[in-house]
Amino acid sequence: MMRSIRAAAIALAAMSATAHAEATDSPRPTLKPEVVVNGDIVRIGDLIENAGVVSSIPIFRSPDLGYTGTVSADAVLNAVRDHALIGVDTAGIHDVVVTRASRTIPAKDIEDLIARTLSTRFDLGPPKDIAVHFSRELRSIHVDPAASGDPHITRMDFDARTGRFDATLEFPAAPGRRSAQRISGRASATVEIAILARSLERGALIKDADVMMERRPRSTVASDTIIRREDAVGLAARNNLQRGRPLHTSELMKPDLVQRNESVTLIYEVPGITLTVRGKATDGGSEGDLISVLNEQSKRVVQGVIVGPGRVAVRSGSARLAANDAASTATARGR
Repeated sequence: MMRSIRAAAIALAAMSATAHAEATDSPRPTLKPEVVVNGDIVRIGDLIENAGVVSSIPIFRSPDLGYTGTVSADAVLNAVRDHALIGVDTAGIHDVVVTRASRTIPAKDIEDLIARTLSTRFDLGPPKDIAVHFSRELRSIHVDPAASGDPHITRMDFDARTGRFDATLEFPAAPGRRSAQRISGRASATVEIAILARSLERGALIKDADVMMERRPRSTVASDTIIRREDAVGLAARNNLQRGRPLHTSELMKPDLVQRNESVTLIYEVPGITLTVRGKATDGGSEGDLISVLNEQSKRVVQGVIVGPGRVAVRSGSARLAANDAASTATARGR
């Protein structure tokens, strides 16, 4: 009996609403193909254009913040029929796409916040040098678009021995609400080091393209590891070096400017005498190295310092010996 009375009342209300709409030429209620909603609930007016006085009545729950869902046209019509809204034009729509509005906080922003907090609270060095690895994949977080402010960390624990951290992150929320999430993982201080981009043979000169920079945990980096590209470029490999290995100062040397058995220019520099002659290096070496050179004119072996590519200056040892050798060379030239 009560059900019949209720059905009759709804029918009467619908007839009244239809008659009123016809009398006033009100636009026909029309189903929307897709909508964006704010808040936890979806109202009739969100889904139906020209819903009239029933527009503010809630009928469904909204998707989660930042997510999109669908609701069938039949479900919408069934939901609004109880509120005396009939004659809705579906315009051939089968499903309505419903998106919950949100403000997105990128995962990178959260990672940067963790690094800054570890840097200031636990003295791990600059935030850019801290590598953060999360126990579970960190995704962007959606918050209510009306919420103001930025996320902040309310608690942070860190074990320096294992590198493990555990934090509670609080996010902006609508007035009167709080939203928090627990985040854990591992973090370590890192340093950028020079890595060999290709294999090199002993004596090969290191060029800019031969060096790539890579971050490694600071605790694993040896004290003589090269951390600046410019400290490696221009030097030579002391031994054969394999691609992908860190570069160390002990493995590099100044490039050889003189090769063994190479013809060189001998420069005699003693008070009152400057003389250049040809010689043959019996040793190889880099700039500043002391090597032996055969004076090809006097046939004597002298000691000299490499001062440039193929150039050896006789400056060390007895000045008288150098002068005598220079004089012998000059005499040999005059013959």
